[in-house]
Amino acid sequence: MKSETLYLKIDRNIRISGTPVSLKDIATVLCQEKTVENRAKTIKLPASRIQGPGRYVFSVTDVIEAIQKEFPSLEICNLGESDFILTMEKAKKASEAWSWCKTVLVCVLSFFGAAFSIMAFNNDIGITNLFGQLYRQFTGEASNGFTVLEITYSLGVGIGILLYFNHFSKKKRVTDPSPLEVEMRTYEDEVNATVIEAEEREMEGQEG
Repeated sequence: MKSETLYLKIDRNIRISGTPVSLKDIATVLCQEKTVENRAKTIKLPASRIQGPGRYVFSVTDVIEAIQKEFPSLEICNLGESDFILTMEKAKKASEAWSWCKTVLVCVLSFFGAAFSIMAFNNDIGITNLFGQLYRQFTGEASNGFTVLEITYSLGVGIGILLYFNHFSKKKRVTDPSPLEVEMRTYEDEVNATVIEAEEREMEGQEG
């Protein structure tokens, strides 16, 4: 008799609200025999290490071991990550006013930070002198610092940022993620990899 195969797909970082943690909470589970699939989804994972909010690293072998206790002859095929992180966040209920304050603060800091960076870049390359020289060359008059060159340049920088980041309207120009989203995902992947590597080194140190 051919044994059934259970397919697992686990992401790198899974958010959980509390314990106990079932297989259905962390993985996509598929099996041709639906009875086995439904029973497997209810299997509780060993979560004794989870002691409140934080990040906890687990291996897929922990999951396989829990499944095999219930189904010793079941063949298990892992299609996802070999190591993954369970993230439990501290339960909190922030007021709407405080959320708006934080949003406004981030917007203000981002605005002035970006403005400072642009001004520092312009001063570094001497954009004011360059525009003055171009204006004198084409018109024969001295620039007062507020000409068509400065106006179009300022508008171009703003419009260029809006178009480049592709993230400031409900209707995007393209379906591709914005550069900001790409950087955020890259940072998230690096954090996850660092957490897993740190956990592995700590376990190796304990075993040594």
